[in-house]
Amino acid sequence: MATAQSGTGRTVTTRIPARLDRLPWSRWHWSVVIGLGTVWILDGMEVTVVGNIAARLSEPGSGLPITSGEVTGISAALYVTGACLGALFWGRLTDIYGRKKLFLITLAVYLGATALTAVSFDTWWFFLFRFLTGFGIGGEYAAINSAIDELIPAHYRGRVDLLINGSYWLGAVAGALLSIVALNTSIFPADVGWRLTFALGAVLSLVILLVRRHVPESPRWLLIHGRDEEAERIVSGIEERVTADGGKELPPVEDEMTIHQRSRTTFTEIARTVFGRYRRRSTLGFALFIGQAFLYNAITFGFGAILTQFFDVPSGNTGYYFAVIAAGNFLGPLLLGKLFDTVGRRVMISGTYVLSGALLFGTAWLFDRGSLTAATMTACWCVVLFFASAGASSAYLTVSEIFPMETRAMSIAFFYAIGTAAGGISGPLLFAELTNTGKVGDTVLAFQIGAGLMVAAGIVAAILAVNAERRSLEDIATPLSAAEPQQAAARP
Repeated sequence: MATAQSGTGRTVTTRIPARLDRLPWSRWHWSVVIGLGTVWILDGMEVTVVGNIAARLSEPGSGLPITSGEVTGISAALYVTGACLGALFWGRLTDIYGRKKLFLITLAVYLGATALTAVSFDTWWFFLFRFLTGFGIGGEYAAINSAIDELIPAHYRGRVDLLINGSYWLGAVAGALLSIVALNTSIFPADVGWRLTFALGAVLSLVILLVRRHVPESPRWLLIHGRDEEAERIVSGIEERVTADGGKELPPVEDEMTIHQRSRTTFTEIARTVFGRYRRRSTLGFALFIGQAFLYNAITFGFGAILTQFFDVPSGNTGYYFAVIAAGNFLGPLLLGKLFDTVGRRVMISGTYVLSGALLFGTAWLFDRGSLTAATMTACWCVVLFFASAGASSAYLTVSEIFPMETRAMSIAFFYAIGTAAGGISGPLLFAELTNTGKVGDTVLAFQIGAGLMVAAGIVAAILAVNAERRSLEDIATPLSAAEPQQAAARP
């Protein structure tokens, strides 16, 4: 069999995708989930902490000459911009150079930028490393979602993907509670507490980086890029571990596919594939990402202002309320995820989108009538986001599985960038203005806009969603490198 370099361009027939998909769940799969998925907990923790410590950073003695508006405005916008640019930049490299190289590099960028944020001595330094932190986390979405979907068996792919993306909110719970401690000047001086939160994120990132080194490269990516011998060694090693864990032999597989190996895919071919051949699926991706972005901004932008202005909640206590709705966000993917693999993608994606939008319409109506208290308002938000979070996580799952292997990371990056830009640029311009006026009618309108777009996205999903549950990635979207079986020259 040819080497990795000379092998590119050969035609091979393989059972590797089928061998990966027929594996039972094992401890090895848990190691992949832990190694790749836990970074979202850090992302949720950091974003929440930054929002909640804005007031402390702007106070005299914080060690940083910055205003609260600059923290929640400029630095937040730079973080979002970095995430969008990072997704596109790293996403392209992920398809070219592999999943493993990029999920190690992007985490290292995130780690370094977070650590350097902790030692900020001036506003420009804080802004620079908030941008670079976002730049790293944007690349994580493309590299990790690609690797997860290509390593996890088809029968479990939906629930695992939802759980991993939903774990962001587990970090948000931790961030909300951590910010309460960090803001307590009886525990930490004003110029120390906020720095420790960033330093903690850097330390946890280092631990994850050490664990992540043991996650292998995607055999599917290796196979297409002419490294079929390496792909065979990895899959054989995984099968041996799974067999040892389960104590029984794996069933044989018959399904095979034939591909013509390649080194890379051009931008032209990616664009023609995603927006030409799969334009209905692209419409679905746009709808899902835009809908969830606006619903989340309708609730989260002005979250603290709504509680303080309309319900007289002390500003120092809003973190407790945020922890409650963040818990609802995490429980949605956790408890509903299995249904995306059993009931099916179309029913669950459209259902969670439409139901969360309808519930937000109901919350807006109750709020307009003056029927809610701070506690019941938070309870309503919690229920809305229980369903919305499962739907939002399924948006990432959808765009990572409905396009061909060669375009996967770039597709994730593109739709993530669109959704993040809508949420981080259009959202603040629209919803922050509405929710900060102190007028009930303006806040109701913000809720209704988010709810309306979520319902519309659910209707699009009911029409266009792909029945991808329990199907191999190659069956959902034929690889661009697919060739006729009779052309085969090798069988890894």
